[in-house]
Amino acid sequence: MAMSWFLNRKFWILLAVSLLLFLTGACGGDDAPTATAVPTPVESAGETPAAEPEEVAISGLKDQVITREKWGGTLRIAMTATDIPRTDLSPTEGGEGQRFVGIQINNGLMAWDLGTGSVLPGPIPGLAETYQLDPNDNRKWTFKLREGLTFHDGTPINSDAVIVSWDRQTNEDSEYYKADVAGVSLGLSGDIVESYRAIDEYTVEVITRKPSGFTLDAMLFINVGSPTAIKEHLDDFANNHEGSGPFNYIEQTPRVSMTMERFEGYWGHVPNVDRVILRPIPEQTTRVAALRADEVDWIEVPSSDSIPSLREAGFDIYLKPYPHWYPYQMNIHKEPWDDIRVRKALQYAIDRESLCRDVLNGICIPGTGAVYDGHPHFGNPEEIYTYDPERAKALLAEVGVELPLKFKVMISTSGSGQMSPLIINEFVQRNLKEIDVDMEIVPVEWNAMLDRTIWRSPEEGAAEPGNYQFLGENEDFDATNISYGTPWPNLWVAFFGSTRGPGSFANIMGYGSDEMDAALEAAEAAFDRAEQWEAIGKVHEIAIKDSPMIYMVHDLNPRAMNPRVKGYIQDQSWVTTLQDLWIEE
Repeated sequence: MAMSWFLNRKFWILLAVSLLLFLTGACGGDDAPTATAVPTPVESAGETPAAEPEEVAISGLKDQVITREKWGGTLRIAMTATDIPRTDLSPTEGGEGQRFVGIQINNGLMAWDLGTGSVLPGPIPGLAETYQLDPNDNRKWTFKLREGLTFHDGTPINSDAVIVSWDRQTNEDSEYYKADVAGVSLGLSGDIVESYRAIDEYTVEVITRKPSGFTLDAMLFINVGSPTAIKEHLDDFANNHEGSGPFNYIEQTPRVSMTMERFEGYWGHVPNVDRVILRPIPEQTTRVAALRADEVDWIEVPSSDSIPSLREAGFDIYLKPYPHWYPYQMNIHKEPWDDIRVRKALQYAIDRESLCRDVLNGICIPGTGAVYDGHPHFGNPEEIYTYDPERAKALLAEVGVELPLKFKVMISTSGSGQMSPLIINEFVQRNLKEIDVDMEIVPVEWNAMLDRTIWRSPEEGAAEPGNYQFLGENEDFDATNISYGTPWPNLWVAFFGSTRGPGSFANIMGYGSDEMDAALEAAEAAFDRAEQWEAIGKVHEIAIKDSPMIYMVHDLNPRAMNPRVKGYIQDQSWVTTLQDLWIEE
């Protein structure tokens, strides 16, 4: 079945929204990041030990046994989101939606390798017990499903369920299709899959549009739900969700809370905790107050100035490097920002060390690229942007721009994964003043900012692929500031590719070069993980050299918890497992 929806322009707008909404959180713990290879495209299988009466044997993603004494309790989490993520096959609310809802109530053919804390998570077998790349056709993949599994409602998990679920997310001609759901799942998985079909009850064949080493990563974002529930509740599946994840959706009240419970029939690691309650609390100080008042057990992104007192009060604070960055996306088609020397002047004007050390109390590390030095995608950039205001002034003088140079930036006041936006931007504003650049900060509410930028359609005037942001009422802006994650390889195409498609819609700068496109092609053509990561390093080198973004910091995403939350293992990722946790009463 050919995917005719690839030609639908309105669908691409949804993809643009989903890619830019995918703003993520951080990781906790103390150990440094370690590069590791994930399974390459060869056959892989898992085992399922038998359960014992006194203990629960864990299968699938982790090899351990959890005793009954470690089970129980209700975990209450305060998110930075303004609302409950959509409980469909693909959630809303960016990275937090994926982290706390998407992977908790759903599974896909592939799953995240979570729960170690010492490696960068990648794809491993999920509902598909094995996968195989055809040795004679490197566009053809075969996924063999685990047999005997059921969804939360008891419906068998089989090839028919995969086809119905994928139709809901990818096939505009299907009766099960939902454009808003498709906008997120396909926006994140990218322009990779050309067709799919059931070979037998437990075997699914996938044909990619071209040979792609990103295929297994893409499978992480196309989830599978109960075909019974999808067909019965086509337009309201979100409120009647039946998935196959470790947690079962119970109920929700918009903007107030959502409840999930442990799914006893889960094929993998059955969660320890009885239930999880999610609460959207977008304001930092309110989240901290809720933790102190014992209204929640876990908060995302506490304010940096609250961390010392939270530690003193006995709360656990988690910090760890992970793939997340906080850039200015530049309007590179507007003078003088079309001159790379002007953009590099801003790179050298920011005192990132002081920002992280003195202003944000150590909850970030300086960053001069989309990933930190030491990450396997970092490469060997020819230029590192240290704090050098004199060099910045010299670059501006070389260009001959009129001073003071005006720099107008749109920021959000909060939102999924945002880390003290106003404090950070006011610090940068002072830095830029030193080189005679006057920075105007325009704070906009999170969803209003999305409405004014990435929800703009081609009919409203977009002329360049992906260049939606600086149009109409936004054309006088020089940049926008928002945080992003780089958790999977095909996202590099999303930010820096110049070709039209879901892989280019996060490129709101309108950036593109033949050199970059060739580097991206080489990365996608690599099926061996080590070769792929080396090729992505070349992509990152070019992204640093060309400076379509002004890179600032990589947050360590502080996460604060009540000490009665036990068993937490923080991954080096914006996604995290909740299955190891229990509440000590």
